[in-house]
Amino acid sequence: MARLSGIDLPREKQIQIALTYLYGIGNTSARNICAKANVEPTKRTKDLTDDEVHRIRETIEQGYKVEGDLRRETSLNIKRLMDLGCYRGLRHRKGLPVRGQRTHTNARTRKGPKRGIVRRAAAPAAK
Repeated sequence: MARLSGIDLPREKQIQIALTYLYGIGNTSARNICAKANVEPTKRTKDLTDDEVHRIRETIEQGYKVEGDLRRETSLNIKRLMDLGCYRGLRHRKGLPVRGQRTHTNARTRKGPKRGIVRRAAAPAAK
């Protein structure tokens, strides 16, 4: 089983698809990694030799930031924006969309489920 950056790659998939299971690697990056490591992109993960897995691992370590390092860098960037108190940081802090989307309707992914209007019981009428 091929294990890269602490992630077990699926055995039955082509290596160019299996590499996209790593956080920070998409289709284009996966194809570039296969080309640099001299590995056939359509080869199945289970058919890779130890030497090919080693070349892929070295290629990723040399040129790409993946998994924990990338997640840490992203979270530190967001934390820096929040500490600065800039507009984007405030939007992150409030849990609202950051990139200018409307919030009057929609934005439910960031805002969470709708909260109903709380109605108070009417005060008893004075006589």
